Amino acid sequence: MSYAKRFSCVLVTGASAGLGEEFVLQLAPRVDTFVLVARRQDRLEELAAKVVARFPKVNVVWITADLVSENGCPQVVEALSARGLVPDLLVNNAGMGDYGEFSTAEWSRVEGMLRLNIEALTRLSHALIPGMIRQRAGAIINVSSLASLLPIPDFAVYAATKAYVTSFSEALRIELRDHDIPVLAVCPGPVHTEFGAVAFRGEIKENSVFREASYVDKRQVVSESIVALDAKKARIYPSLKMAVTAAVITALPIVAIRLIMGFRPRK
Repeated sequence: MSYAKRFSCVLVTGASAGLGEEFVLQLAPRVDTFVLVARRQDRLEELAAKVVARFPKVNVVWITADLVSENGCPQVVEALSARGLVPDLLVNNAGMGDYGEFSTAEWSRVEGMLRLNIEALTRLSHALIPGMIRQRAGAIINVSSLASLLPIPDFAVYAATKAYVTSFSEALRIELRDHDIPVLAVCPGPVHTEFGAVAFRGEIKENSVFREASYVDKRQVVSESIVALDAKKARIYPSLKMAVTAAVITALPIVAIRLIMGFRPRK
């Protein structure tokens, strides 16, 4: 059943670019107040100005916070409390990757992935869900990845963190069913954002025609995600090609997946 409702307050992490920015722009017609969270204040100010220019009635608040740091999430929660804001939609979009062998990874990058992809998403959900329950209105979008279905060499920690996000979303959805708070896990494949440039350790090589064909436009990812949220779906793999890919992966036995991953081009 669809419920294309308005949201009184929407919090989006990783809002300064990529999918986060796109979620803000596409949700804006249905939002009274945005809370934008990211590290780069200049990007947040630019996005806030863009939203207000298009939708003058939308109130935009931004919080400059590094969710990798120990005080990042508490800073966000305190800022919400100080403003008397109780989000009825949380978009856990912030995430990071590290492409390369685990044994040669800088621990700071690995730790950053664990803190941002898992801990920050979990802490913000834990902090905001009680308010959703009290006001009897809420929804959560957790941005996971198609990678959550696979053990991926050279992307081992990232894929594992996204497996957590997908599993956590499914369990949380069941817990919150009686409160009518839908939880959606968005599992996109490759998307052209700044994510790849940050995740890749060395020089980025040109994409092959085959690799380029696997990308899905961020506008399509977000638009299909919003439709899925309205329909109260549990999980979505945006685009037909990613949905088919996911169906094939989930149908394969783990022995076959190990074999395929063993032959995956790596360097």
